[in-house]
Amino acid sequence: MKKLTFWFEFASTYSYLSALRIAPLAKAAGVEVVWKPFLLGPIFAAQGMTDSPFNMYPVKGKYMWRDMERECVKYGLPVAKEPAVFPGNGMLAARVATLGLGQDWGADFVRGVYLAHFVDGKTLSDAAAVSGVLDGLGLDGAGVISQVLRMRCAKQQKRRRRWVFLVRRGLPPRMVKCFGAMIDWRTRWRGQFNER
Repeated sequence: MKKLTFWFEFASTYSYLSALRIAPLAKAAGVEVVWKPFLLGPIFAAQGMTDSPFNMYPVKGKYMWRDMERECVKYGLPVAKEPAVFPGNGMLAARVATLGLGQDWGADFVRGVYLAHFVDGKTLSDAAAVSGVLDGLGLDGAGVISQVLRMRCAKQQKRRRRWVFLVRRGLPPRMVKCFGAMIDWRTRWRGQFNER
């Protein structure tokens, strides 16, 4: 079966339209959807932006919300409304989605978060809102969020141990901080920094 990778951002209005429509369209075409969350915030920040272009340019934002209404009606979807916080911080939802997409509830969770945010007006970064979506799927919302946060802490601890390991072996702390785990191991330090 052919695969289609669907990259989505929970704060993205147009991802909302796609996330609610993609599964039946892919099924009809005989294509498997591979769901991949990502965050637009760092991409915007790298370009010097501190807000969504839809907020920075009000005319563009007004048009987008009107366009969303038209598209939702056209496709028979619940009409997306501007949430109180836009764009929302989808980091927690993206982390939970990453866990869920490795299991059988991920796509339903993604759709649930989009509906909670753009239809019900829930705040993306609100753990209670994310937990409510999980509870609605018959999962232990608080337990899943706790698991995700523990996994995050474990990754941070692993990065910290790696940092300490590299500094103790003579790599200047500034270099470690700049490169983190992204060090090119083909450099002259190749054998010197192999972790055993």
